[in-house]
Amino acid sequence: MSEAKVPDGALDWVKDHVRRYLATDGADGHMFAAGKNPPVPTLLLTTTGRKSGDRLVMPLIYGKAGDGYVVIASKGGAPVHPGWYLNLEADPAVEVQVLADKFPAKARVATGAERSRLWREMAALFPPYDDYQQKAGREIPVVVLERAAR
Repeated sequence: MSEAKVPDGALDWVKDHVRRYLATDGADGHMFAAGKNPPVPTLLLTTTGRKSGDRLVMPLIYGKAGDGYVVIASKGGAPVHPGWYLNLEADPAVEVQVLADKFPAKARVATGAERSRLWREMAALFPPYDDYQQKAGREIPVVVLERAAR
């Protein structure tokens, strides 16, 4: 399988974050300080490009969802979904790395009461999410990553 890469057009700080995370199994990069906010935990999500077929990796803030992990497809409150979300919509089989733990997972979008609960938990972890939702003009997806059988 080909090595994952950061998507073309990603900002330099994203490329640097991924490089440091991969080089240290998350020892450098797992906890990420975004602006004036306290450091938050991040994971690496690898999706398959829906157009390119390339393996693409992005660092994302995460929370726990039972035995899985939850990520928010906010794109900083942009009016469109992030590319990684569109990729997992097309193919929910993903790879996840949390610190040194690397595993296959299946992504699903939380709905209803589960979405509301997870949104509140993630907004408590990273308060800018509520601002992002206000400006996005779309419902920001809440994605659950559940470990797949090997």
